[in-house]
Parts: sequence; structure tokens; C-alpha cells
Amino acid sequence: MNAPEKKIVIAHRGASAYLPEHTLAAITMAHALGADYLEQDVVLSRDHIPIVLHDIYLDRVTDVCSRFPDRARSDGRYYAMDFLLDEIKQLQVHERADPVTQQPVYPQRFPLAMSTFCVPTLAEEIELVQGLNRSTGREAGLYPEIKAPFWHRQQGADISRIVLDVLSQYGYRTAEDRIYVQCFDAEETRRIRVELKTRLKLIQLIGGNDCQEAPTDFAYLQRADGVADVAGFADGLGPQLLQIVQGVDQHGRPQRTSLVEMAHAHGLVVHAYTLRADDLPQYAATFDQLMCFLVNDAEVDGVFTDFPDLAVAYLQRANQKPTRTA
Repeated sequence: MNAPEKKIVIAHRGASAYLPEHTLAAITMAHALGADYLEQDVVLSRDHIPIVLHDIYLDRVTDVCSRFPDRARSDGRYYAMDFLLDEIKQLQVHERADPVTQQPVYPQRFPLAMSTFCVPTLAEEIELVQGLNRSTGREAGLYPEIKAPFWHRQQGADISRIVLDVLSQYGYRTAEDRIYVQCFDAEETRRIRVELKTRLKLIQLIGGNDCQEAPTDFAYLQRADGVADVAGFADGLGPQLLQIVQGVDQHGRPQRTSLVEMAHAHGLVVHAYTLRADDLPQYAATFDQLMCFLVNDAEVDGVFTDFPDLAVAYLQRANQKPTRTA
């Protein structure tokens, strides 16, 4: 495994605290705010074009229900795989909302009805990031997630192969490239390494067994034998916050699990998700305290956050050395 870099800040769906998630505007702002890596959740359109969208559904973040009212499946949901890219490009993206009530998930974030945003393709987002890297001289990396590969194969599409092909076209081919590829599905992560033979750095995400993100036993991945297994095909773990720090004791000290220690023993980096200043876990009073618990106490190697500016500022303060006086 490669030696870990400095503690990193991963802009979760871009600067999603300030602009609608996964839009080019959110990515641009995250780059400007100093994030080390910019996340892209990737699903496929009907014509098998990788687009940047957190869900396999369109109805949580776009106006698909009003523009294409007759295109829902029997479950009432609007699937990206049922729409050609040209149709998806007709949609307006808004802040994440409940698909039934259309109430925003985070009411204090960007207003639902303001401005104009669209769903980007993976290629468009890569070109934007590479362009910003060149024009600013600051190199931000990519952090794509391959979403629901098992479900995509049921729909007749090998999303992993398609995404890797796009990444290769834009020069992302080796472990030295500034990119991590993440996936919840452990068998798919293994397949990406073994069958598809990628040399890119891979992160095995860890959810809960009740989240239905993938046909994976996430409890196993948090045990010593599971971590050792992951080390055979991936470069790191992406666990939830509560899988690292579960609370505080009577003295206010964080109650840590052994997951980070086990991962580091096998040469794996750990990137924790997701830090939100407007949705803190009960055990943290402030964003900075949460950062301290994770970075200083638990010694994670990076954090996913909707607020990349706050995480960057915390790490900058933590790295400042007192100046020597005469």
C-alpha cells in the first residue's frame, strides 16, 4: 500500500452545504474553498452515460416529476436509467428534498426555487476540475463513487467498467494519480481490482446492514478478519462516523471503536463520512469538536464533509506552529 498523505478534506457532493449537491457550481465552490478531493457519485443514464447523481433516482434533486409526469416506475420513483442523457439535461436540479412533500432535507441551505442548475456528466465534472487545477495552480483530486453496481447489472449495464473507461480517457490510471474510487459493494470493489485490474486507489465504504446500499455484510467489514480481507483488494476504508466514535464518556472523552487502529495495522487509510455543521451527532457540540474527535483522537486520515471550508480551516489551525520570539 502507498504511504498515506496528509489529513485530507473530501468535499461531499461538492460544497453541498452551500449549493445544490453535485452541481458544477457546488464543485467549483468546493475547489475554491480548498478541498483536497471532490466527490462524484456516479450512476448511468439509459444510454449508459455516467452522470453525477447521488441516487439511482432523479426525483429527490430534480423537477423530473413535473417535466416527465408519466415516466415513473410502478413504485412511483423516477430512475435515471429510464432517461436518455438528452432528457436528463432538460431537468432543473434543486436542493435535496423529500420526493413526496418536496420539503427540503436541510431547510437552511440553498433555496429550492432559486437559480438554475443541471445534472452534470462525469466527463463534464472531470473537465471542470482539471480546468480549475490548471487555472488556479491548486491540484484537487477526484473521489468518484460507483453507485449500486449490482442494481445496474440487473438493468443490463456494467457501470464499473464504464466509469473506469471514462477515468482512463482523462488520464486516471495508476495509484499515483490524484484519485480514489469508492464503492459500498465489497464484491464489486474486489472485482474492480481483480477482474477489471484497476491500479487506482480503492476505498471500501462501510454502511449499516439495514441501509440496503449493497449486498454486503458491513458488520463483517468492521471485524478484524473483515478488515484483513479488505486489505487484500483495497487501499482504505470509508466508515460512518458512528463506526469510529460512538459517543463520549462521563469525562467528555470520545468512545472510539478499534476500526481505525485495525485498518492502520493493515496499511489502510480511513476516510470518515459525513461531517455536517447543521446535522452534528449528539455527542459533538460543535463542528470543531467533531473534527477533533475524529482527526486528533481517532486519527482518521480524512473526512467527507458538506462544509469543506470548516474542515480545511480546522486542519490549518491544527497545523500552525507557534513562532519563536526574540
